[in-house]
Parts: sequence; structure tokens; C-alpha cells
Amino acid sequence: MPHIRKGDQVVVINGSRAKNSRGKVKRIIGNRVEIEKVLMVKRHTKPSQKNPQGGIISKEGSIAISNVSLWCSKCAAARRFGVKKNDTGDKIRICKRCGSELLAQAS
Repeated sequence: MPHIRKGDQVVVINGSRAKNSRGKVKRIIGNRVEIEKVLMVKRHTKPSQKNPQGGIISKEGSIAISNVSLWCSKCAAARRFGVKKNDTGDKIRICKRCGSELLAQAS
């Protein structure tokens, strides 16, 4: 199970021109991740039913999942997270530095 999930707030920490960019995870494709409005790439497309005009389309590129880190809103920085069980026995992710719980994002 990857440490990053859809809807998480993440920051790009390495290996891209999008370094230090922050955004919400749009989708996960294998060991790569797409982040909303980060690492925008242009695609030249032929006309189709979906896009009858064709032309140049701007969309999110993918980044290796190892190059992104979860964002801790309490620390206001990229942090490592651990897993603990809460009172009800559910697993929750907590910040290694400040101990705050990672708030679950609505997907």
C-alpha cells in the first residue's frame, strides 16, 4: 500500500521542475502520481469525438511517488508520517515531528 492516497495534500520534494510545488493528489498510476495543477504538460491531439477541434491540450504530468511527500498542515512543511491505531482501532496516519493526525481528504 503506498504512503500517498488520492485526495492527500502533497509537496514535490525532488527530481522535477515542479520541485517545492504543493497540491492535491488527483490520481495514482502504479508508482507514479498526478497532482492537480502541478507539472503541466502540453499534448498535441488529433480531432476526435471527445475533442472535435483537436489542438494543444494542457494536462497534469505524472511524478514518481518517491519524489513527493505528505504535507503536514500543523507544521506547514513536508513531513514523514507514521501509522497508529486510534481509540476505535482504526489505523490513522500521524506526523512524525508534531504527532498531529493527517486529516482525511474527501475523494
